[in-house]
Amino acid sequence: MLNQLTIAELTGKLARREVSARAATQACLDRIQSVDGQIRAFISYDAADALAQADAADQALAAGQSHLQRPLLGVPVGIKDVIAVRGQPLNCGSKILGKFVSPYDATVIEKLKSAGAVVFGRLNMDEFAMGSSTENSAFHVTRNPWDTSRIPGGSSGGSAAAVVADECIAALGSDTGGSIRQPAALCGCVGLKPSYGRVSRYGLVAYASSLDQIGCFGREVRDAAAVLGAIAGHDPRDSTSVPEPVPNYAAGLTGDIRGLKLGLAKEYMIGGLDPEVKRAVEAAVQQFTKLGAEVVEVSLPHTDYAIATYYIIATAEASANLARFDGIRYGLRVDGADPIELYGKTRGAGFGPEVKRRIILGTYVLSSGYYDAYYLRAQKVRTLIRQDFLKAFEKVDAILTPTSPTPAFKVGEKAEDPLQMYLSDIFTISCNLAGLSGTSVPCGFTGSGTRLPIGLQVLGKPFGEQTILRLAHAYEQSTGWHREKPIITAK
Repeated sequence: MLNQLTIAELTGKLARREVSARAATQACLDRIQSVDGQIRAFISYDAADALAQADAADQALAAGQSHLQRPLLGVPVGIKDVIAVRGQPLNCGSKILGKFVSPYDATVIEKLKSAGAVVFGRLNMDEFAMGSSTENSAFHVTRNPWDTSRIPGGSSGGSAAAVVADECIAALGSDTGGSIRQPAALCGCVGLKPSYGRVSRYGLVAYASSLDQIGCFGREVRDAAAVLGAIAGHDPRDSTSVPEPVPNYAAGLTGDIRGLKLGLAKEYMIGGLDPEVKRAVEAAVQQFTKLGAEVVEVSLPHTDYAIATYYIIATAEASANLARFDGIRYGLRVDGADPIELYGKTRGAGFGPEVKRRIILGTYVLSSGYYDAYYLRAQKVRTLIRQDFLKAFEKVDAILTPTSPTPAFKVGEKAEDPLQMYLSDIFTISCNLAGLSGTSVPCGFTGSGTRLPIGLQVLGKPFGEQTILRLAHAYEQSTGWHREKPIITAK
């Protein structure tokens, strides 16, 4: 089953010419055909184009190109529907972009193609990345591969579900407040959110420009390290991209974490934390001590303000960014008697309820008389939250937290209560506010009722991806959680 392999396993077989990139890609396409009717991870995919890319990879391998030169040569990678791929639809999970097809590649797509990846498919998401469950897509609801009555997390739920359901080897997502790490935790795979500025945002349709970051999903930490190594680096087309050197992430996965000091934030082990999640995270912390790391308590005193701060800043930036969707330049157009009526009708028909809710909130906090009271004050609190983390990182190399306060909930369970939905991101949003690196790695399963994955979050310093990957890899290899697979009956 080539579609079940890790990146390292697949590239090894490709290098030895035991299998072809075409066969691996066809295995993914066959898997989509058999199970995606239940999972609904994909919005669309172009099988002919994917196989043509795979044939090109096979030709490159036959011509003597190696995985040292092109580390993802022949590896099928799915793409969240918020990242531009030339010649493919770009809808952001929304009706308002209509039949828009991207005329260019995002920088991360250029880098993936340069590394030899087979870039295919548009993966489902919450509309414009606004949500925590992938129930807000204009196309359909994506389901959790472990229990199709439950959500996969969001907004990159399609990306996480596709990797766990073996429909692609790895996937790209975007993370504004936990949208990679939270679905990775709820679906049971590895999700990596790089530091702000580590990966170019050129070609990523913006939700909240100061928070968004492109990252990746993989079956194990080594997969995430391989993809990050391919897509990271400075890009002069992105003013937020930082000219930091890109380490060899894979080389840092030594398995040895002796002497590293880890922080456990007392503010994160809260009353609302699901008991089974708490037990799994506590067991993971004990495992780190057995591996030779030292665990100490740290304090992040402004944690209680993170949700409010995030939803003021993110919605304000969303209000500004989504103003470009007006029915004039591209996408859906609903005519009106004058431009104002055209704008109103187009946005009324094109945007879903959650996007409208966030635009209205963001416009309110930016309006005259409220800007200083809300937006400016939130930016000041954001600085305090970042300072909390930087002070903690003076004492520790990384911080351990739960990724999500609960396992995956039922589809529709929180749809009528936006505030409960927003609390799903309580452990992940501070990472984005502070511009940190973060990853989620499987750390257990619930034992009562349906068996559902639980994730452990490892937070690192800005541009500290090598350390958190090293820690996550050492933990992962000492446990068997990442090897567990859901049973999906093919139809």
